[in-house]
Amino acid sequence: MRKASNHIYLIILLSILSTVAPMGVDTYLPSIPTIASYFDVNIHKVELSLPIFLLGLSVGQIFGGPISDKYGRKKSSIFGLLGYAFFSFIIIFSTSIYELWFYRFLEAFFGGIVMVNALASVRDRFHGQEAAKVYSLMGMVRSIAPLLAPVIGAFIIHFFSWKVVFVFLTLYALIVALLVYKTLEESYTYIQQSVFQSYKTVLSNLKALKVMIALGISFGGFFIVISKTSFIYIEYFKIQTDYFPFFFGINFVLLIIMMKVNIHLLQTISAVKLVKSALVIQTITTFIFTLLSQDINLLTMVIIIAIYMSFMSFIFGNCMSLALDYFQKNAGVASGVIGVLQFGLGALISSIALSFHDDTFFTIAFSLFLISIVSFLIIKSYEK
Repeated sequence: MRKASNHIYLIILLSILSTVAPMGVDTYLPSIPTIASYFDVNIHKVELSLPIFLLGLSVGQIFGGPISDKYGRKKSSIFGLLGYAFFSFIIIFSTSIYELWFYRFLEAFFGGIVMVNALASVRDRFHGQEAAKVYSLMGMVRSIAPLLAPVIGAFIIHFFSWKVVFVFLTLYALIVALLVYKTLEESYTYIQQSVFQSYKTVLSNLKALKVMIALGISFGGFFIVISKTSFIYIEYFKIQTDYFPFFFGINFVLLIIMMKVNIHLLQTISAVKLVKSALVIQTITTFIFTLLSQDINLLTMVIIIAIYMSFMSFIFGNCMSLALDYFQKNAGVASGVIGVLQFGLGALISSIALSFHDDTFFTIAFSLFLISIVSFLIIKSYEK
């Protein structure tokens, strides 16, 4: 079995590859109020472009899995990156919020193809607890993107139009495509199997599906927080846009620290126990958030969000490892199913939560509380 410590450059490269789609969210966040003003629409209409982006990622991964398993991780990564770059650039010509939604969907579609290959490339090379460590290491490297992306986005908005954000995303995708072309070695093993049979193999594994669903539901909570950060800090607490990256970045600094803790704990504790413990802590935290949601100050809000987000580090990498470990030969399709459930459920759950917007944080808090409980019950049933 390969050791993660012997493949640092590969892990960094795959981490960068997996950041392409998330960068499309995090760089964009500081510009949401500006885009709302540009199109003369309510800010919540612009926020809905985030669930639409998640939906595009989901659909992209449905197609990306079979493409990856048939044509290889390298070729399909480059194909996805070029498509993502093209539609990132086309977005700057949007003439209405609905046109922006449409192009964001297509941008995310190709981003979904890219994400499948990053996950599948890990499964090709690692398995078990070692794979969980790799996913956590990737998470640490990948978490640098959410720290830098809002800073980049805020810088762009301070000096330029919001359209320059998408010029940046275009160039970012093209640079990553060049890195993949030059340095990523092919790792997949081609198997003669129909797309239908591949999906049947993956979807018939009930234990793997439980972990995938729990991951998808938890990601819905993660994305509710991401989607509402502009409203929470800029609109509600009146934080200046230039300071937004600081408040947003606190969560990801803690996320990186907790990922390192997760890697250390994986030496003695199973991945499933770590996931269950994280969900218990999230349930307690969101229950407190629900009680305080009608009248909460800035410091308490920062602490609650930081705790909730940081314990995602025990959920994402470990759940991916647990699910993909069942699929030695269909890693691409399995990665696609994970992505569909992760981003599809994320889009659905966050869209429902966002549609019940009010002037307090009760809807957000109660949604996160329900999500934590349901995810915990699913993981608990997985152990039986």
